[in-house]
Amino acid sequence: MKKVIVALCISASVLSFAQDYSVPAVSPRQKVEQQFSMSKITVDYGRPGVKGRKIFGELVPYGQVWRAGANSSTKITFGQSVNFGGKIVQAGTYGLFIIPTEKEWKVILNKDFQQWGAYTYDPKQDVVDVTVPVNKLADKQEWFEITLNPTDENSANLVLKWDYAQAEVPVKPSKPDAVNKIADKLKEIKKIEAEAAKTKS
Repeated sequence: MKKVIVALCISASVLSFAQDYSVPAVSPRQKVEQQFSMSKITVDYGRPGVKGRKIFGELVPYGQVWRAGANSSTKITFGQSVNFGGKIVQAGTYGLFIIPTEKEWKVILNKDFQQWGAYTYDPKQDVVDVTVPVNKLADKQEWFEITLNPTDENSANLVLKWDYAQAEVPVKPSKPDAVNKIADKLKEIKKIEAEAAKTKS
């Protein structure tokens, strides 16, 4: 009887431990969130490692669609409509895919952001695609990385890096004049509120 009770206690402890922790991921998931213009951009993706392999041209074949990460497809969410590499994209969530070649990457936004990898990728679901040059990094990027680097308060570069390759897609508000007018109006309101607070005190 004591052995049964001990076994049950051990099982309960293991179950409790399992609920708090998960098996280490081979390609850890990461979520990147960046304030952008009047809203934000969020990227959710898996981060595969180089691990001594030849990446582009072998593990990731040239001329074939790639999930831009690992495991489930990479998701990018825009809180407002944007100019993505020169093409207008409405606010929403999209699957981010890449078709790499040695010197250029075609970066694709697709309506289907819930698929596993790119196995069911359908080009008919593409919203936009932009082709950008690939730059060679001086130092190896071991883990695939996506970052959002602000270029000013209303724009940023979506930067994709892995192994010795790096590509960037410029992202701007789709209507910069409207955004600037709203920002100016908000500044004006804050100034009035600050002056009113001074008067009360």
